[in-house]
Amino acid sequence: MLQSLNHIYRLGVKELWGLYRDWILLVLIAYSFTFSIYTSATAVPDSLHNATIAFVDEDKSPLSGRIFSAFYPPMFLPPTMINLDQVDSGMDKDLYTFTVDIPLNFQRDVLYGKSPAIQVNIDATRMSQAFTGAGYIQQIILAEVEEFVRRYRAVDIAPVEVAFRNRFNPNLTQSWFGSIMEIINQVTMLSIILTGAALIREREHGTLEHLLVMPVTPTEIMLSKIWSMGLVVLLATGMSLIVVVQMALRVPMQGSPALFLAGAALHLFATTSLGIFLATLARSMPQFGMLLILVLLPMQMLSGGSTPRESMPMPVQYIMNLAPTTHFVQIGQAILYRGAGMEVVWKYFIWLFCIGAVLFLISRSQFRKSVNQG
Repeated sequence: MLQSLNHIYRLGVKELWGLYRDWILLVLIAYSFTFSIYTSATAVPDSLHNATIAFVDEDKSPLSGRIFSAFYPPMFLPPTMINLDQVDSGMDKDLYTFTVDIPLNFQRDVLYGKSPAIQVNIDATRMSQAFTGAGYIQQIILAEVEEFVRRYRAVDIAPVEVAFRNRFNPNLTQSWFGSIMEIINQVTMLSIILTGAALIREREHGTLEHLLVMPVTPTEIMLSKIWSMGLVVLLATGMSLIVVVQMALRVPMQGSPALFLAGAALHLFATTSLGIFLATLARSMPQFGMLLILVLLPMQMLSGGSTPRESMPMPVQYIMNLAPTTHFVQIGQAILYRGAGMEVVWKYFIWLFCIGAVLFLISRSQFRKSVNQG
């Protein structure tokens, strides 16, 4: 037993030295747990923010002026007044996301009770702003026109007042959610890549055959890659939580980071085993990359990190219970957002352990077959 543990330790240290000499993977790890998390948390807001908008005012009336001045930060950048012949060129050059054309005699038609049309051109390639922005523009224009017709600013008193209290994220700050979910995605991706690349690198360099003639077993080889690559990702996760999430993004973590890292360790046991399984199916790094895309994207998109699982079809929810990312996302949200303890997340820990054990047994069986075939 002690000799087997010594083999696993020595082989794991060898993997760490191999990773230390692979500067491309080191750069990938550093980027994934720093700049990638920061940009993902801040660069793609869920709500409308600083959208560019331009106006073509053919009417030049007090009403059109009111509409023009109703658009201001933070939802919109200060609007730009342009001519009609600048609309197409401005949108083609990516200068404006929205252009609003107020037609001639617009104010007169409104006062006469007619229904004049305002043309709104939208750059729909900016998906994060196009749909939301169209609704805001319509609401703002209708509100200004209604107040202009009434001659006063009406304040309607609703019969019922709804009081909203946002728990865990009072200001609905997108970076609070995006940073943690991106860490979870990076943990999953890097753990699969590092273990799979380590095994394929052994096969391509011919060192796997050297290991097999030594007094070590395939299980020891697998465990050495799991603990070494898992340790690297776990340390990078802890540093990212402190430096990027807490210090740079100032995201308050309600629960215990140590408990979250314990869940991450179980998740790494499952995903590193999955990485070895994929590496045994692939014969080269390009094949491994293709398999990784087929497995990683569904795991990340359907795990509940991007879209609530409750909104997915029931068969998808049942199937995704077999994916380790589903339970790791629930662990991260419960601990870091809601301050949950072990009494709440214990069932997710059990799920991760069971899934990891099954993936490890499957990977060990496939690894032995690939070794015997080789």
